[in-house]
Amino acid sequence: MFKRVLAITTLALTLGGCQATTPSSDLDLIGQWKIETIMGQPTVDYSPAELIFSADGTLTGNNSCNQFFGKYEFANNQLTLMPAGTTMKACVDALMAQEQLVNQAMPVVASTQYANGQLSLLDGEGQVLLVLTKQ
Repeated sequence: MFKRVLAITTLALTLGGCQATTPSSDLDLIGQWKIETIMGQPTVDYSPAELIFSADGTLTGNNSCNQFFGKYEFANNQLTLMPAGTTMKACVDALMAQEQLVNQAMPVVASTQYANGQLSLLDGEGQVLLVLTKQ
């Protein structure tokens, strides 16, 4: 009986270690996050794409070509990004195309999932929009 309980406990702990976790508070989210993938596509090499979450709810960053600013709300792993404005400079075509994807993804972010040092931003249906790593 003891061996069976030990085996079940070991299995549960092992499987639990493989599951994704989610940030538990705003403090986990606050900081500078590099965008690694956008809608399943890796970012362009040397892309400046990033999101910066401030403690006061301010959202800033770079959408691949231009700087942006706005606000965010984060509670119970539900995340809403509210970009409000951006600079309007031109960049190389690859960065401009990537910027369009970032701009499409941000307003539909609904939740987060954190696993293996990466934060995934998901839409309302659970599809991964952006994958970020903390800087």
